[in-house]
Amino acid sequence: MRRAVELAARGLGHTSPNPVVGCVILDAEGQQAGEGWHQRAGGPHAEVHALRAAGERARGGTALVTLEPCNHTGRTGPCAQALIDAGIARVRYAVADPTAQARGGAATLAAAGVDVAPGPLADEAAAVNEAWLTAMRRGRPFVLWKYAATLDGRSAAADGTSRWITSAPARADVHRLRAEADAVLVGSGTLRADDPHLAVRDRDGVTQPLRVAVDTDATALKPDARILDDAAPTLIAVAEDADTGRLPPGAETLRLPRAEAGRGLDIGALLAALHDRGVRSVLLEGGPTLAGAFLAAGAVDKVVGYLAPVLLGAGPAALADAGITTIARALRLETADVTRLGPDLRVTAVPTDPAVPTAPTTTLAEEN
Repeated sequence: MRRAVELAARGLGHTSPNPVVGCVILDAEGQQAGEGWHQRAGGPHAEVHALRAAGERARGGTALVTLEPCNHTGRTGPCAQALIDAGIARVRYAVADPTAQARGGAATLAAAGVDVAPGPLADEAAAVNEAWLTAMRRGRPFVLWKYAATLDGRSAAADGTSRWITSAPARADVHRLRAEADAVLVGSGTLRADDPHLAVRDRDGVTQPLRVAVDTDATALKPDARILDDAAPTLIAVAEDADTGRLPPGAETLRLPRAEAGRGLDIGALLAALHDRGVRSVLLEGGPTLAGAFLAAGAVDKVVGYLAPVLLGAGPAALADAGITTIARALRLETADVTRLGPDLRVTAVPTDPAVPTAPTTTLAEEN
């Protein structure tokens, strides 16, 4: 099952709106006969890849799957039936499928005489699939807020300069996060200050994420903005009443209601619209005002902070107003991982909410 979890992770960033899934097939003697993972939406599922690799050795064998085999016909057939047809005798799955459409595979297998039961490493399998599981359970994309800051919490200097606070290894790691996300999202302040590109660089075989620019009044995005090139698709979110005459011709826009209180767009409506487009995971990259709005809306599922051993003493903070006025209302997080990247630290933390699947352990590691 640990190997199946490793295989599932290979699908991150490629399978949306489907989950990532890994499968290992053992023959009747308990020897590994085949393995596979879900590689892209619309393509064969993990079980089918593994069964093809195993061939006749699958008959009488065992399938170990990170997610309960599906029980419905979509662009591909039901995996539960594929396992039955291949003569699999035993199935162990790490996580039950939470969706009404696809769950029930375990019951179908049992009715066909297959020995089926939940298997080991449920926490690990849930962690690798946290984005999809959160999207299914909450009806909105999983949101990971990423930021970079000095040790005193500054995201830029007093004169506005911010390149580069963190080191090259930390910046390279951000491209890993982008590659694993369905959409990368920034606000108007970041558009004006940094003219970000947001596409994934220096990684082979990636599916470029959707670049989402939140430009409420349609005034921040310049005609020659880097985000408008053809390196990745781009969506511009604006207010319903915004004058979009200044936007580049042909730019894809999404009109949304304004937030009831304060400035900006309705965060819930934005996430619902992205979910309807098949987006299951969002990397929130900036800036502090937009991050504050997401936190105030209760729409941040994980935080990744890159902390550089640098002090500024002045300049914008990494996080703006999030509606927290007293320490008693502070959003408490649980540290899931601390990793050294060159001279910097990457701290990963999650809200103390049991509804969100998290990594099972806290670690301190070093990457070279």
